[in-house]
Amino acid sequence: MAVSAVVLVPDGKPRASGWPAIAWGHGFMGEARQCAPSLMKNLGAGPLLAMFANLGYAVIATDYSGWGTDSGKPLLDMQSNALDVIYSVPAARAAVTQIGAKWIALGSFQGGLAAVAVAESEVRDPNYLGSVATSGLADAQEAYRHYAQGSSNRMLLMLASSVKALYPEFKVSDMLNDRALPAYQRSAETCGGETGPEFTKEMLKVGWENNKFVKEFFGRNTPGQRRAHSPLLVISGEADVAIPAEMSGETVARMCKQGDRILFLKYPNLDASGAMGASVANQISWIKARFAGYGAPSNCP
Repeated sequence: MAVSAVVLVPDGKPRASGWPAIAWGHGFMGEARQCAPSLMKNLGAGPLLAMFANLGYAVIATDYSGWGTDSGKPLLDMQSNALDVIYSVPAARAAVTQIGAKWIALGSFQGGLAAVAVAESEVRDPNYLGSVATSGLADAQEAYRHYAQGSSNRMLLMLASSVKALYPEFKVSDMLNDRALPAYQRSAETCGGETGPEFTKEMLKVGWENNKFVKEFFGRNTPGQRRAHSPLLVISGEADVAIPAEMSGETVARMCKQGDRILFLKYPNLDASGAMGASVANQISWIKARFAGYGAPSNCP
């Protein structure tokens, strides 16, 4: 199916090899068509993406399948999202011929998972140099258990929708009770925030996470199921309430054990947004080094 995207390019003429490219993976903003970042004036992360364009990078900001052009797609599935990121690069290059061959993937929250899944994907581009995940890296089951206990429990509505899109045999009523169904239906029409539907963990059925299809979703959405074939920069804020740094650290440690090359940076007293801003210099340094062909650093044990 068609997937919408936006390409930002630097001012002036590119170098002979073309502009190096950053493929951006967006965080999740809601299920409805109007939630697509390409339909927002600032793409949902305008200052950050404009900064990279001003530094001389072409930025390829894809929506995910189901945003902007259709609905009923697994928007929270990191493997599907990764394919959208991967395929956005040759599509952008065909539309803007000044974009060079080399590229890296960068994302936050759901986009961070997508960026890691690019590194683990069986679809390999020899010009792909690595990924940056600025928040949200965690094993899926642990992440959704955490969401269920906190203020991010509305993500469970989106989880049910994504599982249903991946596995049509899945019955939403096996995960959500009758009180949750109005919120589930409303979630497909909103982009969250104050207009988002009310949802509480009491609307989940007992044992929901042991459902066959939910467990299959958790399996395909846990980083480290395959060894990453390119280096990773993983960033986490120690005050991040959505995905705590210790949860990300557990996932990184497991990925390190299988041989992934990861530089894991934690920022004390900062949430995900704060860590994103505080880590900009480290992101830029890491990205520049990948395009320059230097060996990637790692602080795996």
